[in-house]
Amino acid sequence: MIIGIDASRANRALRTGTEWYSFYIIQSLASIDRTNQYILYIDKELEPDLAQALKPYPNFSFKILKWPLKYFWTLGRLSWEMLNNPPQVLFVPAHSLPLIHPRHTVNTIHDIAFMREAELYQKKKVRLENRLLKGLLNIFTRLITRGRYQSNSLDYLKWSTAYSLKHSRQVIAVSNFTKQELLATYKQADDKKIKVVYNGYPEKLYRFIESDVQRKAILDKYALREPFFLYVGRLEKKKNTHTLVEAFAIFKESHPESNTQLVLIGNAGYGYDEVKYILEEYNLSREVIMPGWIPEVDMPAIFSAATAFVFPTLHEGFGIPVIQAMACGVPTLVSDIPVLREIAATASLFFDPRDRMQLAEVIHRVDVDASLRQELKTKGLARAAQFSWQKSAAETLQILTTLE
Repeated sequence: MIIGIDASRANRALRTGTEWYSFYIIQSLASIDRTNQYILYIDKELEPDLAQALKPYPNFSFKILKWPLKYFWTLGRLSWEMLNNPPQVLFVPAHSLPLIHPRHTVNTIHDIAFMREAELYQKKKVRLENRLLKGLLNIFTRLITRGRYQSNSLDYLKWSTAYSLKHSRQVIAVSNFTKQELLATYKQADDKKIKVVYNGYPEKLYRFIESDVQRKAILDKYALREPFFLYVGRLEKKKNTHTLVEAFAIFKESHPESNTQLVLIGNAGYGYDEVKYILEEYNLSREVIMPGWIPEVDMPAIFSAATAFVFPTLHEGFGIPVIQAMACGVPTLVSDIPVLREIAATASLFFDPRDRMQLAEVIHRVDVDASLRQELKTKGLARAAQFSWQKSAAETLQILTTLE
């Protein structure tokens, strides 16, 4: 069987959630499947680490599909490829399908926070210098969406997800929570064709780093020092980063004897200005450290050095950083939202993500209670062991190869 995969997200230099999902699901498919032939469609020159990851597997090949525009590679160029050279099965590890696609097409939907809590998203308009092109794009968008949507990022998320639910042969949801949200929100959603496949994590990478020297070398690289609480993810409204910073400020004011810092790892997103304002208001520039995006290879040492991992997100489809933290033996404090109850089970300490006072109390409790930290560490290691990319890939392969 010839299986085509949209690998454009996996082929990014700076990866976050969906990009890492794409990278690892492709790498894991390669490690378990020597039978089928794979064509990976990418929109630019191949990234070295993706090339290296797939080098041992001759049944995986790449095809660069060049496209003159900055936007709509999937709708335009990938559609053209599907029209002229379609594979037997197409797998898109994200919500967006090409307009033209094989009958046997599978895609992954990670979450629909943009439907449930649209205020957490910035409605970015497509930026084109050429006014004629911009006008044509708006007309094209109105045509293909039958006048319901405009050419901005939020409308594109809404339309493309609805289109995928209607036109995909099978849809992968990364949690039962996400599947139920899809069924409750979209009339196009069909319970029979939505399959739940949990995300995983790279077990060889994410583990507790026992060497003090190794941990210190990575901390020194980013000017970090122990002890610290850790957050990993985009600094944005959806992740509720501003509430975490405000809760940390309350914790420091109430317990000035604590020398624990807060480290926020990730790039700035929509709502970052609020984070900056709180930092200035509480004079926390020396207590809250923001090193920006950090390569994944350095993350296990940072996780391993943390007092605890704090994840105050308002909406998730799965919550990969929680599993990564658990796998590194880090106590986890997470939002009390349904999806994290599903994924973290009894291995985390939960808090109301909209209650900064409660979060401040939870931070203090974990900061001073070594026995609680050990309990959370033990439970977290056991919970993380139930997830893997190998398992995710095996279940995904079953879906790709058994389409009727």
